[in-house]
Amino acid sequence: MTNIVELNGVGLEYPIYSIKAQSLRNAVVNMAVGGKLLKNGQDLIFIKALDNINFTLQEGDRLGILGHNGAGKTTLLKVLAGVYEPTRGRISVNGRISSMIDIHLGVDPNITGTENIINMARRRGFTTRQIQARIPEIVEFSELGSFIDLPFKTYSAGMCARLVFAVATCFEPDILLLDEWVGAGDAGFFEKAEAKMNDILSKSRVMILATHSRDLVQRVCNKVLVLNSSNQIYFGDCSGWDFANQRIIENV
Repeated sequence: MTNIVELNGVGLEYPIYSIKAQSLRNAVVNMAVGGKLLKNGQDLIFIKALDNINFTLQEGDRLGILGHNGAGKTTLLKVLAGVYEPTRGRISVNGRISSMIDIHLGVDPNITGTENIINMARRRGFTTRQIQARIPEIVEFSELGSFIDLPFKTYSAGMCARLVFAVATCFEPDILLLDEWVGAGDAGFFEKAEAKMNDILSKSRVMILATHSRDLVQRVCNKVLVLNSSNQIYFGDCSGWDFANQRIIENV
């Protein structure tokens, strides 16, 4: 079976400042980031954001990424999306990635809803022809009607949420990246949004979801990656991870 996503020894470090400060300040900062500060020979401070991440996903895999705040979940999604270039290791991706890390990407409050549809879709790499063909579907799903020709800044919070969600979920991806489960708009729209998400999942080749919810991972994923302070603790089938006690199940 063809590997859709493959990571081998992926690590990410980035500099934050020159270490000319007092030792007490450095100690406090080091504690705040969980002991992940590094120093090189040029007296620069580095954050180790990811360290030696390895996993392979195949057709139909649904991966849940678990870990506490600062463990590296969103950073890993951004590496997969191409936002960050890994410091070391290799990433192989076979397919088109659609990122829902920031579904507001491309929003301009001063232009109309229609113009924002075009902006957001172009930022996701789609052509004008592809976008024009999907505009009626996006408008219908967002339930904006004639409001689509008004400036975005005149919309209520619910209207804004419905439009950006409709754009983000309109184009079917090979590989879907999600930072937490996406809901949108008011309570009346939530069920419709969740049904749309489930439809996307059924059509995508691979889904990668970063979340705090163990229940959600168990419900929608077949694979789990557990991170702790930028390190990989476990990768494998959900059946091999004890979600309640957060440990590997032996002899699975």
